[in-house]
Amino acid sequence: MDQKSKRREDYRRHRYASRLKRNQVLAGSVGMLKSGNGFARIIGIAIVLAACCGLAWAAHMYFTIHTAIDGNGGNEATSALIAQKKPISVLILGVDQGIEGRHDQGNSDTLILATANPSKNKATMTSIPRDTLVDILGDPGNKYSMFRVNSAYEIGGNKAAAKTVSAMLNVPVNYYVEVNMKALSSLVDAVGGVDVKVPFTFTYDWASFHKGKQHIDGRHAVAYVRMRKEDPRGDYGRQERQRQVIMAVAHKAVSVDTLANYRKLAEIFDKYVKTNLTFNDMIALALNYRSCMKNVKSGYIQGHDAWINGSSIQVAPTPVLQKASSQIRTNLNLHVTTLDNAETQLNALNDKYNSIDWKNPAAFTNYQLYDQALAADNNAQAKLEDDSYDAANQNNWSPFD
Repeated sequence: MDQKSKRREDYRRHRYASRLKRNQVLAGSVGMLKSGNGFARIIGIAIVLAACCGLAWAAHMYFTIHTAIDGNGGNEATSALIAQKKPISVLILGVDQGIEGRHDQGNSDTLILATANPSKNKATMTSIPRDTLVDILGDPGNKYSMFRVNSAYEIGGNKAAAKTVSAMLNVPVNYYVEVNMKALSSLVDAVGGVDVKVPFTFTYDWASFHKGKQHIDGRHAVAYVRMRKEDPRGDYGRQERQRQVIMAVAHKAVSVDTLANYRKLAEIFDKYVKTNLTFNDMIALALNYRSCMKNVKSGYIQGHDAWINGSSIQVAPTPVLQKASSQIRTNLNLHVTTLDNAETQLNALNDKYNSIDWKNPAAFTNYQLYDQALAADNNAQAKLEDDSYDAANQNNWSPFD
């Protein structure tokens, strides 16, 4: 064998030996299979299986919740506002269907208009008392009288409620979330209960609450948010407690500790919650709007007690409505505008003709509901009065004497 052939043969042996050595590193010899190495391999296999099971479980969770929110109809697209991370507003409605034996459409005893602005990392929650006097708006072409805001839901459901609140504050209402109050107990239990800060010691029905921090379950949560008459602040105190529970449930619902209860949450959502937010919307909100939850400014529309046509109603002063409108529009990156709607026009008419004293804490007994055509066009009415006054002066008499 010549020198060149010998070098080629040596190279083949070296290469073959190297390949065998590399394979031995992966496979190992019989002597290398000690008990510790075998145990490690079993653990490795278990980890891989666990990861696969986890992915399967996560996928199952995803599609279960997906179906519960969007149904099988496929309304899955992310809304343009949310996809573009724009400021949004959501009307939260707590309806009382099925509570205390009710079987009709029910009213929305809880109305909270929430906004979220991811560029400012800020959110607002504005509670609207259920007895607030508003111009009830329903389907196009239908005309309804002014009455309590919670009756809008009874007339036209969440759409009528959204239209009414939008016109009342001159702000857009992009989305709604309607929660049947029967679901509150189940929702709170599904997240393992919530912690609330009880403002004062009280008992409602069978449930007792002590001042300070308290962990409550679902049944206690229902009692906690429904008590009104024993609260020194009346419905305003109840609204604050409602916001407490809503925020507590929202925080825990997205926490790791409650993922094991996803199926129960999905079932509750499917049965008791209605919304025009899609599943993709909610995922995008959780990812892109989360920082807003760290800076939430909450408040409420403070009304004045009034007796109107034998009904107890809350009349919101124009400055209060204007302040709420300005705060909401500012967080939605909208220019602040002067409110000019049925509510403010009616206040102006009562100020002019009935000398309403907003500083007097006693309930109004002289606040009147003028004809809607008159209230809706107060500027024209003022001009008509000016013209009448000028004409009267020409004859040296006044119709207002």
